[in-house]
Amino acid sequence: MLNPASELEFPDENIEEISQLASLALSGEEVSGEKITVVEPEKTGFPDSVYIMAANIFQGIRIEKSSEKVVIKYGNEPLPSSSESGDESVQRSSYELAFSALKYQDILETILIDSYIFPSTTIPDHLSSLIIVMLYDFQDRKFQARVLPENEESIPEVQEVENLLNSFKTKLAAALARCRIKHDALSIYHILPEIVRKQELRASTLPLYAWINTCKISPEEVYNNLKKKGYNKVKSLLHIDEKVFAVDQHCFDVLIFPSYLKKDLINLDLFKDYKLIFQDKSRSLAVHSVKSLINIDDDILIVNTGSWYTVAHMSILTNNNTSKIFVCGIQTQTKDPDLKNLFTKMGCKNVEILRETFTNIESKDQRLQRVKVILLLPRCSGLGVSNPIEFILNEHEDANLLKDLSQGGTSEDKLQVLAQQQCEQLTHAMRFPKAQAIVYCTCSVYPEENEVVVKKALELQDLGIKVQSYRLSPPVLPLCSVKEIHLSTDKFFRIEPSETTNGCFLSILTRERDPSETVSVKDVLARAAAKGLLDGIELGKSSKREKRRKKSRTSLPKASANDSNSIQVKIAEFLNRETKASANRPEALMTKPLLSQKNMSQAGASSQARKSSKPPTNPLGPTMVKNTSPSRPFDRQSFLRPRPEDKMVALKPVEIVLPPVMIPFPSPQGLKAQVATQHLYYRWVGPKTGYLPTASVPRRGEKSKENLPSSLPRRPRPWL
Repeated sequence: MLNPASELEFPDENIEEISQLASLALSGEEVSGEKITVVEPEKTGFPDSVYIMAANIFQGIRIEKSSEKVVIKYGNEPLPSSSESGDESVQRSSYELAFSALKYQDILETILIDSYIFPSTTIPDHLSSLIIVMLYDFQDRKFQARVLPENEESIPEVQEVENLLNSFKTKLAAALARCRIKHDALSIYHILPEIVRKQELRASTLPLYAWINTCKISPEEVYNNLKKKGYNKVKSLLHIDEKVFAVDQHCFDVLIFPSYLKKDLINLDLFKDYKLIFQDKSRSLAVHSVKSLINIDDDILIVNTGSWYTVAHMSILTNNNTSKIFVCGIQTQTKDPDLKNLFTKMGCKNVEILRETFTNIESKDQRLQRVKVILLLPRCSGLGVSNPIEFILNEHEDANLLKDLSQGGTSEDKLQVLAQQQCEQLTHAMRFPKAQAIVYCTCSVYPEENEVVVKKALELQDLGIKVQSYRLSPPVLPLCSVKEIHLSTDKFFRIEPSETTNGCFLSILTRERDPSETVSVKDVLARAAAKGLLDGIELGKSSKREKRRKKSRTSLPKASANDSNSIQVKIAEFLNRETKASANRPEALMTKPLLSQKNMSQAGASSQARKSSKPPTNPLGPTMVKNTSPSRPFDRQSFLRPRPEDKMVALKPVEIVLPPVMIPFPSPQGLKAQVATQHLYYRWVGPKTGYLPTASVPRRGEKSKENLPSSLPRRPRPWL
């Protein structure tokens, strides 16, 4: 039982006067000439369950002081609670109350000591946290009595503390006024550090961000639904006291709402049915960055995500792919039924949870061999977050984040610990040999957690493994305007904390793909669509050209491997002559080292055959070949690079003939049909990118080369 000491009695008029002196208490209201557009309702207090939950939160995040300065002792055990409330409004109120008490912990403790509540009363240590949070709310109500909700179940501990504070109401108001005068502050809100006050000001104007669940509804349907509810689509949220929304400039599926519409929005079916999901913009930026880097069948590994909404967003963006989303770091299985239920409601089907922590997963784990992109969301100081309560509730972040935000900064020791953990996770991500990209995202404003960590990890990456090393890549085009990309000279993407968004740091590390891996046309189209380059073109249908190419590949006959010795000898002699001739030229043809002796042999044999053929009218100019062949329909144009006259003696356009096509020779008696009319002539072109065969057909005005005698034996070409 609390035993309040005898207190001096003040006249009632003095109580009113003292209350007026402390009228601008800890609620953070500023006296200024600015216009207040949204009027807050009169505060009447909270239910008992909110005080209990807020006290337990405060108990875990309070600032501990040295033993010689301790006057008020706090217990180590949380207050008993009937049950953990799943009501989001109760959780939000509890966190806001605990965070406010944390910011003013020093002032509240001073008021309790100055009013002689401590140490003149016998107060159990485990109730100290409850006294702090209830005192903050008591002065925020200007020491007015609490209005108890109807049918509210009372909690004995709350009733006991409330009676104590009411009995010391006069002394508490006087102590609050003296504290304000001592600091010569217009209100004790101004006693807070400037960085904390700026954070509070940003939090009061920060809009709400929500992404569209495209598995359930299209953006156009969302716009029409909101319009029916009285919401208007605008380009910016500069409208006051209006029901408006805007589309985010970086993420096409993210909408922005004014913060004062939160109570109205949560009652819409769009949010109840998981068609719109509230989440911080930084997470959407990270997810869209991953989307722009993957192919259709690439898997993704997400590390350290606190919110399952991030996983769901990634899953929904890859709904049309065959990708899997792996999530690591989940230690307990108690939440599995709830998670599965959530993913089912949201339409997520490709999520797989790994029980191990990220650093304990081997880089050669068989489950992760198709993982091409790793999304790393490390624990950080979070000093870029303007509205920490929303961030903690939506992202399920640790409440200890509030401790640093309440002081306006992070200690040097803690910053070093965080940076060390971040660097270890990033270097471990670089050890996965099959991964091709890493997206690193934080909500910190400290370079020690951002640029310094990334650069250090790049220096420490293991170059001994037989894969390409990582390097910094510029911001992804769909997420950034061209101006933002040019401004990002160091290839980092940053958003500074402001009245419109939380702070965000984003870094993309990539390396060249494994040359042994083939990239399909669908992969190229999918990546182009993710970067916003296709503008609605459907990816499911393959082009007619691709179908004809596949058909022609299967219809071409295979060359035989017999009777090749004599031909190989002739080819070797020709190559020797060509090598000696080209060695004397100052400008040799620049070709890639990938050109094999096999391809050189083909070119040599074709050159021998073409010497007796009709030469082109202008061998130094570009040669254009139009495709009309149904069996191998290449419709790209081939060009030979023009060269100086005196250096073009040995290098001329050459042809090779694929079996069973006959090699044409001129006849003095004219041309007569003795062979099939469908002839295929292939010419090696494109000296820079390797030789690519293109079909050759008779030019307009020329007669068909048919029934030509041949002095060469008709046998297949084994070198093809």
